Amino acid sequence: MDCAIVDMVIVKYIKLRGLGKRQRIPNLRRTKMEENKIYNKDCLEFMKTLSDNHFDLIITDPPYGIGVAKKGNVGGDNLGKAKDYGECKWDSEIPSEEIFKEMFRVSKNQIIFGGNYFVEYLKNSPCWIVWDKDNTGNFADCELVWTSFNTAVRKFKWRWNGMLQEKMNWKEKRFHPTQKPVPLMRWIIENYSAKEDKIFDPFAGSGSTLVACKQEGRNFVGCEINKEYCDIINKRLSQETLFD
Repeated sequence: MDCAIVDMVIVKYIKLRGLGKRQRIPNLRRTKMEENKIYNKDCLEFMKTLSDNHFDLIITDPPYGIGVAKKGNVGGDNLGKAKDYGECKWDSEIPSEEIFKEMFRVSKNQIIFGGNYFVEYLKNSPCWIVWDKDNTGNFADCELVWTSFNTAVRKFKWRWNGMLQEKMNWKEKRFHPTQKPVPLMRWIIENYSAKEDKIFDPFAGSGSTLVACKQEGRNFVGCEINKEYCDIINKRLSQETLFD
């Protein structure tokens, strides 16, 4: 929006509300955002600076509130030792209702991993994605992904069973206890977005969504509150070092 028009809007707002000089004027201007970048910010505060429907699509994997890796490691069986990711406290509870409302406000469509954990905040949907992880032991067989699309349920199979992966001769390096495989994210982007779409991940983690966006030629923005993970994301995006 042209600055002169914004100034006129602000002046009109002041007149309508009768604001005095000492009263705080709401921030009606939106900060210009650099795309294809990760922001080391709290996603709620970040989204509050955005206009309605700023993004075409959100693809994200919020904390499920199940305490994954609270002791620092995930998995481990007779095939190998569990990987230690360090103590993780961010999965003690699910995101607030306000965060979900902001996600719906700033995007036209949404794809949210772990939708079965957030049913109180999500609408009924005919379109779920079922990720078949080809798991064994105590790991979940599948993950359920809620979407806002009005299409049929779809399934994607990609083995992600601890140290065992779909392509053992081309293993993807794991940085995060709930990291998603890049091929899964690429499949979602290919099937649920257009080339010109802008995609946002408010819980970027180790950046698989953003890496997949870059590979698929989509513009993207990510938020991640953990500085260490932001550094990992920047390295992955700059070097595209995805595999061991």
